[in-house]
Amino acid sequence: MEFSAKQIAAFIQGEIVGDENATVHTFAKIEEGISGAISFLSNPKYAPYIYETKASIVLVNKDFVPEKEIHTTLIKVDNAYESLAKLLTLYEQSKPKQTGISPLAFVAESAQIGKDVYIAPFACVGEHACVGDRTSLHPHVSIGAGAKVGEDCTLYPHVTVYHDCRVGNRCILHAGCVIGADGFGFAPTPQGYEKIPQIGIALIEDDVEIGANTCVDRATMGATIVHSGVKLDNLIQIAHNDEIGSHTVMASQVGIAGSTKVGEWCMFGGQVGIAGHIHIGDKVNLGAQSGVPGKIKEGQQLIGTPPMEPKAYFKSQAVFRRLPDMYSELNSLRKEVEELKKKLADH
Repeated sequence: MEFSAKQIAAFIQGEIVGDENATVHTFAKIEEGISGAISFLSNPKYAPYIYETKASIVLVNKDFVPEKEIHTTLIKVDNAYESLAKLLTLYEQSKPKQTGISPLAFVAESAQIGKDVYIAPFACVGEHACVGDRTSLHPHVSIGAGAKVGEDCTLYPHVTVYHDCRVGNRCILHAGCVIGADGFGFAPTPQGYEKIPQIGIALIEDDVEIGANTCVDRATMGATIVHSGVKLDNLIQIAHNDEIGSHTVMASQVGIAGSTKVGEWCMFGGQVGIAGHIHIGDKVNLGAQSGVPGKIKEGQQLIGTPPMEPKAYFKSQAVFRRLPDMYSELNSLRKEVEELKKKLADH
């Protein structure tokens, strides 16, 4: 499909600078822009490319002021990145969706399948499972017995939703994601570790996106809950009986131990590790590789292990780098002090 600058500006409520009849049919990064593509500029680091790009239209923030002549059509908006997201969403929605159940899929007779569902070859829907309207199950997806997946969801290849677990509406689960595997529960005995049955479920609410190979374990009892609007990156571990507050986002390799409650609108950088049985307040930001041994009050921005305010953390790191020199200096001072003590004793 092809759209003009005028049509795009009307959709995202932008101001055109240049040719309103310029047309595009694809997307491209600004440094790789080609004729017929729309791109965007939000990071000032990429500003030099706007004078060279071949993209037909570029979205820019309203405060962008060019330093020299620009040959492409600009659309000025409040937030170029958000506007691009809206256009990409529109583009995705305009693609024709597959529907129907492949003869190579397995769907149990007792399963309930909604309207306009797509079930790909080698997908499996277990006994008494439910799949909502317009949901897509890609190859090798497994929906366990009694599990429920809501409407307008997309489950990519090799996603597994274990028995009795729940996935809400408009969720996206990427390849290899596992919902409802057993929590890591073992009781030590003289003979070894005895498995504690995990009889709870995992509950994923609406509008959640979960990355590839991320795991949300089922609860020992009750439910592990990922609330609405949460976005989890790839390779994340959410342990048994955790509760993740609405609209919290986590980057890759975050690990959260069991029975921890995370508040709403939190942001965790990559490889953050959080201990079990603690509470993280709302709107907490944790920098990459932070290690959290105890509770954190709402609204804090922290980094490090144990986490501290960024300014204090970076000051500490500056001192840490100087520790070898400081240690040598300390030893020298000790020797001098001992020599002074000897001289004073001799007198």
